[in-house]
Amino acid sequence: MRRSAAAWTWLVGGLVAAIVLAGCSAVTAPEPVGEAAPSVEPAPAPEPAPPPEPPSEPAEPEPAPPEESAPALRAFGVSAGDADAVAAGMAVLEDGGNAVDAAVAAAFAVSVVEPFASGIGGGGAAIVAAPGTEPVAYDYREVVSQDGVIPATNIGIPGFVAGMGALLDDHGTRTLGEVLAPAVDLARHGTATSATVASQLRSAAYRLPVGQLPHLYPGGAPLDAGAPLVQEELADTLELLARDGVDAFYRGALANRLAVNVDGIDRASLEAYAVQRSRPPAGRVGDLEVLGAAPPLPGATLIQMLQVAEALDIGAIEPGSADHIHTISMAWRLADQFVSWDLGDPAFIDVPLDELTDPERNTALAAEVPPNGFLSVDPGQPRGGLTGNTTHLTVVDADGMMVSMTNTITNFWGSGRYEAGFFLNDQLRRFSIGRSAANRPEPGRRSVSWALPAMVLDDEGRPVLGIGSPGGRRIPNILTQVLVRWGFHDQSLSDAVAATRFHLEGTELFVEEIPPAPIADDLRGRGYSALSVPGPPYYFGSVQALVVDHDSGEVTGARDTRREGDWAVGTP
Repeated sequence: MRRSAAAWTWLVGGLVAAIVLAGCSAVTAPEPVGEAAPSVEPAPAPEPAPPPEPPSEPAEPEPAPPEESAPALRAFGVSAGDADAVAAGMAVLEDGGNAVDAAVAAAFAVSVVEPFASGIGGGGAAIVAAPGTEPVAYDYREVVSQDGVIPATNIGIPGFVAGMGALLDDHGTRTLGEVLAPAVDLARHGTATSATVASQLRSAAYRLPVGQLPHLYPGGAPLDAGAPLVQEELADTLELLARDGVDAFYRGALANRLAVNVDGIDRASLEAYAVQRSRPPAGRVGDLEVLGAAPPLPGATLIQMLQVAEALDIGAIEPGSADHIHTISMAWRLADQFVSWDLGDPAFIDVPLDELTDPERNTALAAEVPPNGFLSVDPGQPRGGLTGNTTHLTVVDADGMMVSMTNTITNFWGSGRYEAGFFLNDQLRRFSIGRSAANRPEPGRRSVSWALPAMVLDDEGRPVLGIGSPGGRRIPNILTQVLVRWGFHDQSLSDAVAATRFHLEGTELFVEEIPPAPIADDLRGRGYSALSVPGPPYYFGSVQALVVDHDSGEVTGARDTRREGDWAVGTP
């Protein structure tokens, strides 16, 4: 990615601040300076005193203890799907916790205030990067049970709790109990029901066990926006995790309860659950490096779309024009073919990441895109001969560590199955994605899905942007459109996030608003069969992103008004 040649050069040379992990040097007490005077035998009789010794050299002055290292940045920040989750993460940062501590706190908090989108009955993925260290991708999504059977509910073995524990074990400075405290408080004492939660309660009532949910449907009617949302049973479960740790979910009391009550979950599968750690897919786009979620998630798809768009000179095309919409839509049409045929769980198949993120190869593929018509796609054939609804949050601390994290229970309210205060996922339905054996269920296997935490690094490997969004299959398109405007057209993050979005399915283009007649007529002339406005505003996601400016040491975000997302910054 380049910020339109000059803009990317500016970013590399300056926008991104040296995010050097700051640490406090240990200071030990200095040893006494000088030597003890030698002992002297007493003389048998008094004698004249000997001449005085010449004065000794003065001792070297004791060095002052080293000062504590200053933080690399002048700010830290959190961007998440709800203001309460932002506040939870910020409280941890303000108390001296790092980005991982704050991300885990925000993740648990947002699962309380957005119970339809994520939670301990689901899973997710994250990227952690810090200056001077290799970035790490975490996949803690749901897996097929050990018997290999997919239940009618499509519930997989949840990984969220294991993922939060792994992140804290690897990078955290706080205990699970400490970072859970804000979520426990939100669940126990309540928060205001958001407009999105109220809407989802109304629309999903037909498939939820309303009689088991008096806290969500008091008297059988869904909570209205602004009404208190109190979740006592969830608070009890969170307190159990805070007290007994991750094992409570996979080997303890919760494991017993889930194995007895939930079809598709058993003790052996819970005990066998393991978080995947890997190097995230990375690809050069201009002068910068883009990181995306590891397979079977579509991080390589985002990189491929950006490289194809760059090869088609997206930086020289007016944003919002017919050429702009067509270029990105054809980049998606091309990349989607590779999702269908080549993406899968790398623990089970070889995923051709080097080819998918190779800028030279993607430049050659871009040459196949016709400027005034549709790229030819054969759904029955792989391209190029290769084989083989969510919530997002971004956190950066003052030492420059960044976390980009996307969590989900898949469908709104997941499977609709409620237990111990939370909803169980329906992630295994994602094995329907694709046309090849690359995405087929097996015991312990993860499915292809659309969660896509992403980052941008500068030429020194320092994180300068963390970004992600809910939106299901539309996520690669949402992120590409924001990154193209921010990276290639020098737009501010706020302007890039606010810009009208679009998504191609087949030959139908879904848009937030119908473009002006000349642009709409131009697109129809290129083969777009329809331009349609989908109903709900959340169709096009809700981007949560933070940008780091190294010259100033500042951190900035952008509020995506499509949902209740928010962001905040503080100073160390």
